[in-house]
Amino acid sequence: MTFLDGPEIALPRGDVTDGVVRIGNTVRRPPTPASEYVAAYLLHLRVMGFEGTPRYLGRDRQGRDVLTFLEGDVPTDPMEPWAATDAVLEDVGRLLRRLHDASRGFAAPSPPRAPGRPATRLSTREPRIVSHRDVTPHNTVFRDGTQWGLIDFDLAGETTPSLDLANTAMHWVPMCDPADRPSTLARVDVGSRLRRLLDAYGRDRVAPADLLAACDVRFPDSHAAMKWAAEHEGGGWARMWAAGVGEKLQRRVEWFAAVRDELAAALA
Repeated sequence: MTFLDGPEIALPRGDVTDGVVRIGNTVRRPPTPASEYVAAYLLHLRVMGFEGTPRYLGRDRQGRDVLTFLEGDVPTDPMEPWAATDAVLEDVGRLLRRLHDASRGFAAPSPPRAPGRPATRLSTREPRIVSHRDVTPHNTVFRDGTQWGLIDFDLAGETTPSLDLANTAMHWVPMCDPADRPSTLARVDVGSRLRRLLDAYGRDRVAPADLLAACDVRFPDSHAAMKWAAEHEGGGWARMWAAGVGEKLQRRVEWFAAVRDELAAALA
């Protein structure tokens, strides 16, 4: 397929990916080793009826991945008050559940993993699924104030329901030391918001104990993975590490250990 050139509108730079632009109703992104895997996953989601994803269209003459542009609102940094409401949090939980349900049956060879990169620890008590694995505010598209879809599937891969929910909670509840929360979420009741997210997602799929166990794994693992990426891949990973993200991740580990029993009571 031949794609028309045109004026390039730079899109907000992600934490890791540079050079993402919009041309007309398409997005052009530098290819990655996971491009074919992501393309297959996006097609599977569409076939399964999950509409809120870009469609992968191919590559342009510069070799960039071409995807459809999703119209809508994406929370900025710092997060706006409208994105910090309990209603939006519950919408995100339902969105993640629909994504997980639509992901069933997807089977494709996983993208290559760099030698030495810390492996994701997955529970043997749960089924393994493929998911987005980075459902942050910056990757969630809203229409009329309601969650509608997801963008930036570069980190898509194998996970479990509880681990992906823990990762989503990390950004949306938020699960972090109070010193690191955005101003719009500075005074929230973390236990209450975590309970709302879990209930919206569905306790029939993830039990409270499994969610907390996933946090036990995910929070220290994210520190190890980020440190490795900063040291071996550089780029955006190194920028974030230099800006102090390692200290924030360590504070999250220590904060969670201190409040884990309180959160367990809140989820009971």
